[in-house]
Amino acid sequence: MTPQRRQQLLAFLESLGFGAASGLLPAEPTAARAALATLEEALTHSSTGQPRHHDRLEFLGDAVLRLAAAEFLRSAHPSLSVGDTSALRAQLVSDRWLSELARAIALEPLLLLGPMASGDRAGRATVLAECCEALVGAIYTLGGGPQGGLTAVQQWLAPHWQASAAELLADPLRHNWKSVLQEWSQGQGMGLPAYHCHERSRVHGDPERFECRVEVADLIGAGRGGSRRQAEQQAAKAALEALDLRPAPGC
Repeated sequence: MTPQRRQQLLAFLESLGFGAASGLLPAEPTAARAALATLEEALTHSSTGQPRHHDRLEFLGDAVLRLAAAEFLRSAHPSLSVGDTSALRAQLVSDRWLSELARAIALEPLLLLGPMASGDRAGRATVLAECCEALVGAIYTLGGGPQGGLTAVQQWLAPHWQASAAELLADPLRHNWKSVLQEWSQGQGMGLPAYHCHERSRVHGDPERFECRVEVADLIGAGRGGSRRQAEQQAAKAALEALDLRPAPGC
C-alpha cells in the first residue's frame, strides 16, 4: 500500500468518526497495516480480479448490519410492534439505503473497481451498496469482532439511522410492507405472497377505491387504498400485524 493510499484511508476513517483517539486502529505498526489491509479489502470490488476483494466482508457485513439495526430499533423505538420494526429495519438495511449512505460518506472515490464495474454506470448503485456492506464488515472486524465490533458499527451508523427512521416514521406510506412480507415468507420457505385485488368503486380520488387480499400459506391480510399499490401495501401490513398476534412456537 502506498503512503498516499494509507493517508487516504486514514482520512476516510476519521471522516466516519474513527480518528486516532477512537482506538479503532492498533498503535502497533504491523497490526495497523493489517487493519488497513482489511479496510482496503472492503473497498476492492471483486471485478478487479484481485485475490482479496469485498465479497467475504460483504457476507459478514450483511449479518452485522441486520443485528445492529435490530439493536438500534429496540433501543430507539421500543414501542413499535414487531411488524412495524421489521418494516423499518428492512428499509434501514436495504440496498437503496446502503447506496445512499455510500454517497453520503463519499465512498465511491475510494473504491477499486475493475473495467466492467467502472463502465457500468447503471449498476453503480449496486456496487456502492455491496462495498458499503463490506465496509460494515470491515468496521466490525477492526472494532474487535465479537468483542466490541458491534458497538463500533452502531457508533458509526446510529446518526444515519436516526435521520432515516425519523423520515420513514413521519411518512408511513414510504414503508415497503410488500417487501417485508416477501422477505419473511421466503425466509420461512413459504414462497411468494399472492395478491388478489378488485376495484370497489370508480370514483376518482376515493381513498378506498381498491380492495386487496394477500395470502401466503395460512397467513391472510386484507387492505384498501386509493390505488392497487396502496391496497396491496395495506394488505401486506395487515398480514404482518396478524403475524405479530400469533403465539410464539411452543406456547
